[in-house]
Amino acid sequence: MLTAGSWSLPVVTVLPLELPPLPLNAPPLPRRFGRYVLFEFIGRGGMAEIYLARATTDLGASRLCVVKQIIAEYASDPQFAEMLVYEAKVAAKLSHPNIVQVFDLGRGALESGGNDGLFIAMEYVEGFDLAALWRQCARADVPLPREFALRIVCEVLRGLEYAHRRLGPAGTPLGIVHRDVTPSNVLISFEGEVKLCDFGIARANILVGDVERKDDDALKGKAGYMSPEHARGEVIDARADIFAATILLWELVHGKRLYQRGGDRPSLLDQARAGEIPALVPQEFPDVERLQAIIAKGLMFDREERYASASLMLRDLERYTRQNDLVASPLRLGGWMFENFGEALVEHRRERERISERPNFEPTFESEVIPPEPPAWPEEALAVQNAANLGRLKAIAAGQSNARVWQLIALVLMLVGVAMLLARRGHF
Repeated sequence: MLTAGSWSLPVVTVLPLELPPLPLNAPPLPRRFGRYVLFEFIGRGGMAEIYLARATTDLGASRLCVVKQIIAEYASDPQFAEMLVYEAKVAAKLSHPNIVQVFDLGRGALESGGNDGLFIAMEYVEGFDLAALWRQCARADVPLPREFALRIVCEVLRGLEYAHRRLGPAGTPLGIVHRDVTPSNVLISFEGEVKLCDFGIARANILVGDVERKDDDALKGKAGYMSPEHARGEVIDARADIFAATILLWELVHGKRLYQRGGDRPSLLDQARAGEIPALVPQEFPDVERLQAIIAKGLMFDREERYASASLMLRDLERYTRQNDLVASPLRLGGWMFENFGEALVEHRRERERISERPNFEPTFESEVIPPEPPAWPEEALAVQNAANLGRLKAIAAGQSNARVWQLIALVLMLVGVAMLLARRGHF
């Protein structure tokens, strides 16, 4: 078992239920954004503000989703916008159990006015990303069972294999590379699902020079999962994603970051360029030599010596889990997550959903703000409301009575018809 105390990841000082504050000057939540109602601010990434939302059709059908509103400084960059749109369209073609589905891409009203704001809407996965799960384990001193750690990496590899092999309409490879296989992009649901999100979006980030912004916090985290050729700015292929997925495996097995910050250490980007892997022995895992061999092959500095595909690494890792009795089902993974971390979070989300569903507004413009709940009713208004409710109840009762009368009439007519038929046949 991996002990939570061994993790050197930063531990947050707030519960997941204590949500991050809204950006400055942002309208209050819930609020309407096109056909979406944004009702919970999840956070801000390197290029987008992320909201939990409810999408509603004209006929009233609805579903939960995640809306990523691209930050204005990025959305206004024509080159970035063009690349993002292209990559999002490619990502929308991916349909696989281990990949978050992208189902909408468009422009909506910006908080500052206008209709130039880019947004992406995607599937909502109720649970945690891997980074948040690590923090929860460390915070609660709950060990992450090793079989679950291995299953998470197997599912990541399964999603990568599908994306890497995806063909276009003409039967030619799309050449999809994720470029950002990091803990924050690995989502784990309370049903035990493991899904990769944000396919291709990192490419648009790189296009506008994020790689050179070494003071950017988001980049500092991403650099720790880059292959050497990626960190050096070379053209990359699917094997860069395999390297990143193997870093996830290394960290889950050893219980700490592969590349460390602070002190007199080089920057994460420089460490990634060097690609030096510490010679550590996994603890508490059986058949250590075989596991080390899988990790070593996935982390080869020369990509020609790495696994040629995610399916080959998946084959070896699944064989290891079977032979060492470390196979875990989605049901067990989801049950463990919900039992340890999920109940309070799910109840909070349900309450936010109920607030967002109150039918007290009509869509008039894209950034409409939903009015706050009305104050407590004064006695006179309460009496009027009670009278109105009583009137509606009487109308319903009257309608039900009328319905019963018509049912009795229909029954009598049916019996009369049966009697006439029998009389014609000489039964009476």
